[in-house]
Amino acid sequence: MPMICGVDVSKAWLDAWVTGGAFKRFANDEEGMTELLALCRAHAVELVVMEPSGGLEEPAYSFLWAQGQPCALANAQAVRRFAQAMGYLEKTDRIDAEVIARFAQARGLVAVPPPSPRQKRLSALSSRSQQIAQDLSTTRVRLGQTSEPLARASLVELMALLKRQSKVLSAEITALIREDPLWSALDQTLRSVKGVADRTVTTLLAELGEIGTLSNKAIAKLVGLAPIANDSGKRQGRRPVRGDRAGVRSILYLVADIARKFDPELTAFRTRLLDQGKPKMVVRIALARKLLVRLNAKARETRAQLAQPA
Repeated sequence: MPMICGVDVSKAWLDAWVTGGAFKRFANDEEGMTELLALCRAHAVELVVMEPSGGLEEPAYSFLWAQGQPCALANAQAVRRFAQAMGYLEKTDRIDAEVIARFAQARGLVAVPPPSPRQKRLSALSSRSQQIAQDLSTTRVRLGQTSEPLARASLVELMALLKRQSKVLSAEITALIREDPLWSALDQTLRSVKGVADRTVTTLLAELGEIGTLSNKAIAKLVGLAPIANDSGKRQGRRPVRGDRAGVRSILYLVADIARKFDPELTAFRTRLLDQGKPKMVVRIALARKLLVRLNAKARETRAQLAQPA
């Protein structure tokens, strides 16, 4: 049985429970992280598992990895359901840490390294760029809804500021991608699909770093574009899609609808589904999944080419 340390993270504390029953609380600071590492080494812990906690887990997660201690993140909702299924009705920091460890053991979670500083920076810039795009759209609507001169002047000034910031972010994102050999190669590869442009490439590189490393089925499930079976006996229920990459999913919906206008195969696929009477949302999901599978396959080829010795 592997030794696993479940850690319940809060702003002030790191509550750790190690397989076998050892429990200890540490301050959520560098000294506490050092003590947590010592606990893990003393018990020969193979994997430390935490839940995403709005970024509160990032310092400890990165610290432990930097010291050679493998870590993984567990889906908080899945952990809670596991706790209920196992009869943990109470909820304390100690119990939460124990449940995280037992969940990780039951699911066979594996270590996942934290994103590199460059990946974090690209994700942050991409996120901010999308926020500015949304703010610009909202401001344009507000501008069209008012005729008061001072209010309009304020909105026009705000739009000018947002546009300047958007250009600065776009230039920095472009530079980041060009400076990285893999990103640069993937950038060219993904753009080979007509309809895929700056925003799509940035979103995929920032939020779906796994592209080209997973099977087509796995990447579709990760993004939330793979139907989840919902059958029981003779009943065949509706098959919903679920996934934690909502940003990727949203942009693929838009881009797939653009790409199919240039691609006869995608157009024929969409027409065939509509002729079969499939609901429009089902067709939309299927089209996005088909585009993702194509992009994933192209990214896989590019990664393989780069891995070949010169």
